[in-house]
Amino acid sequence: MGRAHPDLVDLVGRLIADGPAGRPPLIAVVGAQGCGKTTLARAAADRFGAAQISIDDVYLTRAEREAMAREVHPLFVTRGPPGAHDLALLQRLIDTLSSAGPDDETLIPDFDKRGDDRRPRDRWRRFTGRPSAILIDAWCLGALPEEEADLAAPINELERDHDPDGGWRRAVGRHVAGPYADFAARFDAVVFLQAPGFDVVLDWRCQQEADLLGLAPADLPAEERARLAGFIQYFERVTRRMLAGGVRADVTVKLDRNRNPVAIV
Repeated sequence: MGRAHPDLVDLVGRLIADGPAGRPPLIAVVGAQGCGKTTLARAAADRFGAAQISIDDVYLTRAEREAMAREVHPLFVTRGPPGAHDLALLQRLIDTLSSAGPDDETLIPDFDKRGDDRRPRDRWRRFTGRPSAILIDAWCLGALPEEEADLAAPINELERDHDPDGGWRRAVGRHVAGPYADFAARFDAVVFLQAPGFDVVLDWRCQQEADLLGLAPADLPAEERARLAGFIQYFERVTRRMLAGGVRADVTVKLDRNRNPVAIV
């Protein structure tokens, strides 16, 4: 994934400096899969003494998602979309970090994406003390819900074949409009890293996967690219909504295909 762009790290630093007195400012970095939000949040956290948490760290456990699959819709077994995260756990982490003393340790969950489950507590990260800020990278925070009429027609093969009556996408929409919107409203600032279009997301996600496997992107097996092409369909509807302006953000950073900022609004 490379390094975070220094202008964007500086941007986060200014948002931290402009934050509220008396508690660590709460800042979200949002955007499509592979846009560099985690890289930016980690770089800014390292530079400014902040705590970084990815919303991926607080996915519901496999057992919890299997329960959702039985009770709500089978597609909820797959991590990723709104509804698949433990926002209550994330809020407890924020509260604990915000009130931490100099020697207090806060355990930050870690999710094993290969094993598709949360790691045991003895393998969680530790943050010592009270951070200068709390940086949350979360692809869907700030997304605005779609109108009911816009949910009627499927937009990809996943929705067409596995959600023909729209039950899953309506349930995701209720999460976007309810718990996720309420959670995003608590942030002091939301930075949206805006991809130039949804067509780049597969390439970006494949680059991420190649990095994890220690491969050059061109050497990623075709079957792995096909798997990822199917996986990003779970994210497509909300991502397209955000890219089309359906996002509430304080700062929008327009990116080119190489993830370089071309405009900051």
